[in-house]
Amino acid sequence: MLLRRLSSLGLGKPHVSVRSSLLLHSRGFSTSLLQTPPCRIIIIGASGGWIATLKEDGVLRLQDDFNPVASDTNPKRIPLPPLVTLPHCQTKIITNVSVSSSSPEDDEDCVVAIKFLGPQLSFCKPAGKSSKPEWTNIKIENPCFYSSRVMFSKKDNMFRIPGSGGHLIGSWDPYKPSNYPTFQRLRFKNMPKLTKAKQNLMDLCCRSEHLVESRPTGETFLVKQYKKTIKITKAGIARMRTKALMVYKLDDEGNAVYTQDIGDLVTFLSMSEPFCVPATSFPGLYPNIVKFHDFDESGFVGLKSTRVWSRSYTCSAPYYIPPQNII
Repeated sequence: MLLRRLSSLGLGKPHVSVRSSLLLHSRGFSTSLLQTPPCRIIIIGASGGWIATLKEDGVLRLQDDFNPVASDTNPKRIPLPPLVTLPHCQTKIITNVSVSSSSPEDDEDCVVAIKFLGPQLSFCKPAGKSSKPEWTNIKIENPCFYSSRVMFSKKDNMFRIPGSGGHLIGSWDPYKPSNYPTFQRLRFKNMPKLTKAKQNLMDLCCRSEHLVESRPTGETFLVKQYKKTIKITKAGIARMRTKALMVYKLDDEGNAVYTQDIGDLVTFLSMSEPFCVPATSFPGLYPNIVKFHDFDESGFVGLKSTRVWSRSYTCSAPYYIPPQNII
């Protein structure tokens, strides 16, 4: 089962600060969206083979249209309750979405987490025993998590968020969400000696942190991505390009060990929840690389050489969908 990107066509101004798109058929995916009248769909995230969308009717949904094993004749649509905005928070700008199970339609324990820009983090059980699912809303006190992304750790059975800079990781129990998460402080080790030019370049970059769990191997990695503005458009939009990337292998004691060797793994970074696959299981993939895909660029980094290959790539829906046998 090949890994493919979603195809999309931008339509008009979105209702929230994510790209609005009409989802199109992409070879290898379900054609179910082509069988319904076109409508404006805002993709707000993707995780576990599902995409989270916001339609014109204002209803949030989980959809499996771009799951390679989805049914063409009976696609799944899981409506979620209306969002509730906490005081001094906002729910218009969504950072990302994470699901704890690849079967949110019938797994009573499956939890959906939505991370918003700012302090709000929201949880919902779509198939819970309650007759009417509702959101449990958490207000994060530490501002280092405000712009970070949430991921689900199958190994720890927790939702986890890396703080800005990557020195702190917050963890939330999916079944007992609390305003008081558990924290893990990281100690960075085996740091590489950078040239002055490389350090100066990285100092000019915008850094983002991504927690990635390799379910085939049980390993957890912290990936730091460094992007630099290369152009400002006439509309005032910054075009950015990845200039460096660093990977740290995490252990249970809080050590974050810099590494240039993740073995046979390929790591995928996009607007979806990041994931890893074994290169040997997918012809055409090369091991020990990190592939990235964003609204304005696509490329990869060879970890052994640290060399970055990147090209400008305009895409309204930059989402990698993982193969279902690794979820």
